[in-house]
Amino acid sequence: MSKYPLKLSEFDYDLPKELIAQYPVSPRHSCRLLVLERKSAKIKHYKFSDITEFLHPGDILVLNDTSVLSCRLIGHRITGGKVEVFLLRRNEAGEFNTLIRPSRLKTGEEIVFNNGKIRGKLLSRNSIVFNLKNPDHIYQYGEVPLPPYLKRDTQISDVSDYQTVYAKRPGAVASPTAGLHFTEGLLSEIARQGIKLSFITLHTGYGTFRKIRCQEIEEHKMEEEYFVLSPGALKEINEKKDKGNRVIAVGTTVSRALETYATLGRQEGYTNLFIYPGYKFKMVDCLVTNFHLPRSSLFLLVCAFAGKDLMMQAYNEAIKKSYRFYSYGDAMLII
Repeated sequence: MSKYPLKLSEFDYDLPKELIAQYPVSPRHSCRLLVLERKSAKIKHYKFSDITEFLHPGDILVLNDTSVLSCRLIGHRITGGKVEVFLLRRNEAGEFNTLIRPSRLKTGEEIVFNNGKIRGKLLSRNSIVFNLKNPDHIYQYGEVPLPPYLKRDTQISDVSDYQTVYAKRPGAVASPTAGLHFTEGLLSEIARQGIKLSFITLHTGYGTFRKIRCQEIEEHKMEEEYFVLSPGALKEINEKKDKGNRVIAVGTTVSRALETYATLGRQEGYTNLFIYPGYKFKMVDCLVTNFHLPRSSLFLLVCAFAGKDLMMQAYNEAIKKSYRFYSYGDAMLII
């Protein structure tokens, strides 16, 4: 995509630790909103509820209705040692691909959960099967999978805080966090303004947290994530696009799903589309997003959308103004 090799070090920035939000604000729409205008390079500051000022009748707001699974399990070895199991994806045989800590566990070892009522057997270092007739029932015993940069234990409030108000299709192991700022009341107000609300699904995977290890960005491979654009949603979006109305993506997950369709013509399946500077967006006109980790695939995507220099300028401004960063932090609207 790029004329010259892009180096990962070009997409770094220094963030004071105190700006990493550990809890969300309440109500959701009271967080701050940085509005970035690409053409004029202007940066303005608002509350998220003010987003209605920047949406026009005829626009379509596309949201990800995935629901986060309670996929973090705390169990114990037969010998008593604590084990943390992070469930990633289940296959048709009922086996789960997983991340396990500590990593020194052996193949064939059993882990017990829920006071010994549930048992999991390690089939390999990264695979586990449970003694349940319906494997998906294991999520009843799990916790909210908070991101690793939240340096605290999961709390009851996270069950709702880490879920969008419109989540309805279980399958994600990380929240589509740009959508966390919307309340039902704000969505109703947006709809009353003549803005169409359309819902697609992309089940956010653990890859959203994985660090890019390649120094040359083009060498990085994205992990696959399942997405689906229903015929109804696709019709709504295409009709708006054909009429010249703006398609506003809520989050990087929506952006990747829409751009996968626009690039490959697929409306369902697994996508590993990697968007970084040099990519030409075909569907997305505006983007609602959070503030992302440096050197991450999410940060690269927003740099591709707004330009690296302008995005660096916006992030430096956000840091200067003490915006709250990452999953429970403040938001940005790029127009």
